[in-house]
Amino acid sequence: MPKFKNPFIEDTKKTLWRFLKWRFTRRENNNGFEEIPAVKIDLEAIYHPIYENQVLWIGHSTLLIQCEGINILTDPVFSNRCSPLAFAGPKRLVKPALSLKELPKIDYVLISHNHYDHLDEKTVKFLGNNPKWLIPLGLKKWFLKRHITNLVELDWWQSYKTKRIEFFCLPAQHWSKRRIRDDFKTLWASWAIFRKDHRFWFAGDTGYNPYQFKEIGRRLGPFDFSAIPIGGYQPRWFMRKYHINPEEAVRIHLEVQSKLSLGIHWGTFKLTDEPILEPPLELEKARKKWHLRKKDFVTLPVGEILKI
Repeated sequence: MPKFKNPFIEDTKKTLWRFLKWRFTRRENNNGFEEIPAVKIDLEAIYHPIYENQVLWIGHSTLLIQCEGINILTDPVFSNRCSPLAFAGPKRLVKPALSLKELPKIDYVLISHNHYDHLDEKTVKFLGNNPKWLIPLGLKKWFLKRHITNLVELDWWQSYKTKRIEFFCLPAQHWSKRRIRDDFKTLWASWAIFRKDHRFWFAGDTGYNPYQFKEIGRRLGPFDFSAIPIGGYQPRWFMRKYHINPEEAVRIHLEVQSKLSLGIHWGTFKLTDEPILEPPLELEKARKKWHLRKKDFVTLPVGEILKI
């Protein structure tokens, strides 16, 4: 029996049959790989932040959030592939905005769940015990096996607070799997960060339901900044329960009461069937449909810094 469940859907185990059905019916579209937007990073603007609160999109779901002297990484993946194998699996299409060695001192790392495009063993070992790792319930054992002990393991709606900052482990609609027969054995989560008068939300990876995000917004919003996935959504028959599309991302932006949102989880690895550059185009359509301004929900080139 699964250890963890999503409360608002009937969870679907990713069986071999369903996976093969997807692989044999999928539409390959590799156009645009060479056009993935990226800019050369200004490292000085990272080491000596130009804004009190700023975010750097490193790629996929990896962000460097810098809030008034505190450096936070989300789902750090710096490897060339998001796979258990170094020689196979989805390959990075654009380099990280900076290397692991170029990172400033990291104070905290937020992990949303254990999929390989969100939890990278090589990166974890490099960062080691220097930062404090905030992880969802059930992941502690994985980290301890890799000698990572500077951990805070939380369930949904639990928080970790210091004199300088507070983190909330919050709901998402997703699943977990890292090995054969370990489906749903560890929790998945989104995260909120409270620093002085600023509130940030990292959605992690999620499907949509009309309950959880409204509750997050009602209890903890409004948020000054949110990072919300916009890629990884096709085909819908296979992905919709656990991966939002750009229109659902806009709905979540509204429901959590986000003042500014950034689209993540696109343009880095070819994981699903939509063209690599489609998510920002679909986001533009969704913004217009829901009467948002372009500056309300943005996308960035890899390597660009955004004031938040």
